[in-house]
Amino acid sequence: MKTDAVIKLRGLCLGDGLPKICVPLMPRDMRELRGEISRLKEAEWDFLEFRADAWEMAEEKEGEETLLKGLSCLRDYTEKPILFTYRTLEEGGERSISDDRYLALNLAASEHGADLIDLQLCRVEGNMRLLSLIRELQARGTLVLGSSHDFEKTPPKAEILRRLLRMEELGFDITKIAVMPRNRMDVCELLTASVEMRERASRPFITMSMGSLGQISRLTGAFTGSAATFGTVGKSSAPGQLESVHLRAILQDLALI
Repeated sequence: MKTDAVIKLRGLCLGDGLPKICVPLMPRDMRELRGEISRLKEAEWDFLEFRADAWEMAEEKEGEETLLKGLSCLRDYTEKPILFTYRTLEEGGERSISDDRYLALNLAASEHGADLIDLQLCRVEGNMRLLSLIRELQARGTLVLGSSHDFEKTPPKAEILRRLLRMEELGFDITKIAVMPRNRMDVCELLTASVEMRERASRPFITMSMGSLGQISRLTGAFTGSAATFGTVGKSSAPGQLESVHLRAILQDLALI
């Protein structure tokens, strides 16, 4: 990996050392958010993901106020980085959303405590309005993570690399791809692509093979170069995620080998 492929965020170095643990939170309302926050005290994590698509009426203007209050509440709870994500229906999320709402909500999140915003490659590529959102968020001091998800299959190594490198070309600060394996060779395809990306990346990247079959990919970031892995505290946001405390212990044990 190139020497400049490290990003510092509130003291957290992504792309350096062991993979960092991100815990996704998927509350539907403020009551559920408070419950998830209370469980964080017994968890292991380096940064949090606020999954806005799980929030009630998140895709509507009238739901934005309570959603942003929830994000501000989370910001008050921790000084660690917060990743804000609205995962759309076409990539395994909870809801659909218009381009106008997608743009407005992500901009608002940058003003209410989000340090990092997830924007989907499939949503922004070829869409000049949403491509400009990358630059606008960065101008505000908010980092932008480009993501691509395939819950049906694992693309060939060349396609995995193409998407990750395309996200670099578009100016994302961090790149991410998650794929679904149908067999063990699919997992190997993702791991091989990750090792090759490690030699080519100019910024941190995150890769994972989902489901129980792909769980090993969530543990091998120190070898493949994947900068972060996702661990659960309660509800998971994708199949194959491991409980965060066990995840930390395994990552630390692997580092000693």
